[in-house]
Amino acid sequence: MQQPVVHAFFEPQSFTYSYLVWDPQSKEAAVIDPALEFDATSGSIGTSLADQIIAQVKQHNLTVQWLLETHVHADHLSAAPYLQQRLGGRTGIGSRITEVQQLFSQVFNLKQLKTDGSVFGKLFANGESFMLGTICCAVLHTPGHTPACVSYCIGDAVFVGDTLFMPDYGSARCDFPGGDAATLYRSVQRLYKLPDATRMFLCHDYKAPGREQFVCETTVAAQKQQNIHLKQGTSEQDFVAMRSSRDKTLSMPKLLLPSVQVNVQAGQLPQAEDNGTVYLKLPVNLFC
Repeated sequence: MQQPVVHAFFEPQSFTYSYLVWDPQSKEAAVIDPALEFDATSGSIGTSLADQIIAQVKQHNLTVQWLLETHVHADHLSAAPYLQQRLGGRTGIGSRITEVQQLFSQVFNLKQLKTDGSVFGKLFANGESFMLGTICCAVLHTPGHTPACVSYCIGDAVFVGDTLFMPDYGSARCDFPGGDAATLYRSVQRLYKLPDATRMFLCHDYKAPGREQFVCETTVAAQKQQNIHLKQGTSEQDFVAMRSSRDKTLSMPKLLLPSVQVNVQAGQLPQAEDNGTVYLKLPVNLFC
């Protein structure tokens, strides 16, 4: 199995991992789930993590071919437009993004948003393949956390977004609009059919109790053997009961409202108004 080089970047505000992945032969690269920093108190946006990615691209003389999103994130703004302006590359996301756009265009009354996914450069169908230099890549639809979640298999590595966390932390919540615990269970079973040695890279880590360091990489085998929510042999019924009960105790992500309305538009901020200022919307009493 071909082995890409993987470099992880951690954004501590949202506990997000972004990845720079490249083929060591051709130096062709992909960026996965790039994050901006956003201060909801002041409305200010930061590019520290994105700038680290740019520095690594230049240091290794890479050519960015892809800016890939595993799903519409609810905890950070995408840095894809910022990186695309500076590095090039084509944006990509799963084809079911249209369902998420249709939903949130109504939530935020985004009349200008085309809900056909065309704001992204490429909509990947389930099972679709592409090349990163000499490395074979494939896209698996892995919905459940959201309807449009995908995982990217790049050589011997798979990038699963929010579908799973580290084995000692478990699985993603399924109570966002369009989420479904039974669907997530079935998506994870598809991931567990990958070779046991497949390196699995996660979009978040929150440090399970007793663990002192943040970690972003595990394996398919470790997840099957050790995941506290979804180890091999866990029944769908038991998982759905656990996940549904747990989700009822979780608070809404702090940056969901600013993040989603930007990320359904491939990370593009709204147009500045006639005073030159960009504004985000805050629906009142909608999610009580």
